Amino acid sequence: MKTNNKVCGGLYTPKVMETFKNPHNYGKIKNASGIGKVGNIVCGDVMWLYIKVAQNKKKEDFIKDIKFETFGCVAAISTSSIITDLVKGKKITEALKITKDDIVKTLGGLPKIKYHCSILAIDALKEAIKDYNEKK
Repeated sequence: MKTNNKVCGGLYTPKVMETFKNPHNYGKIKNASGIGKVGNIVCGDVMWLYIKVAQNKKKEDFIKDIKFETFGCVAAISTSSIITDLVKGKKITEALKITKDDIVKTLGGLPKIKYHCSILAIDALKEAIKDYNEKK
């Protein structure tokens, strides 16, 4: 497969392929502070996002650890990996400001038909934070 830094002809960027082949933060967190599970009935992708929340010296909640399990395509796995990189160590309020566009930009682009994967990753994060807040 030929790839370059542009998404064209339905090909993935090198960053997408790298995070697909070597995803960061894959796995489960036992006793997670919050769990988000989302899916897309059309494509069949399913994501679980596990967060461990702690408090910093200012008593602000932050994401101490984050892991994912995703059953889906290249883009679904890559966006899951990238969301974990983007929010790990951030305060909850900062993590909630991450957008699908931040994910797509970090990956160097996605084919338009795969943008829904970045939305799934954002939704999984929001669900995990919602679950955490409901447990507090």
